[in-house]
Amino acid sequence: MKLYRFLSEEDTSAFCHKVTAALNAGWDLHGSPTQTWDHAAGIMRCGQAVVKDVPGDYTPDIKLGEQ
Repeated sequence: MKLYRFLSEEDTSAFCHKVTAALNAGWDLHGSPTQTWDHAAGIMRCGQAVVKDVPGDYTPDIKLGEQ
């Protein structure tokens, strides 16, 4: 099965570390990163989709962050 996650974080090194951790856990980048201005918080936010092939069948209770 293919899993999908969308990682997001404030535009700091924390975002890069989050994506790096996912890549090192076997996730692959999917598409281009994105940025948007969070008016309520007054900060830039970044996002990146990642995908991963794993054995098994999909169920909604899968903990994607534990894969």
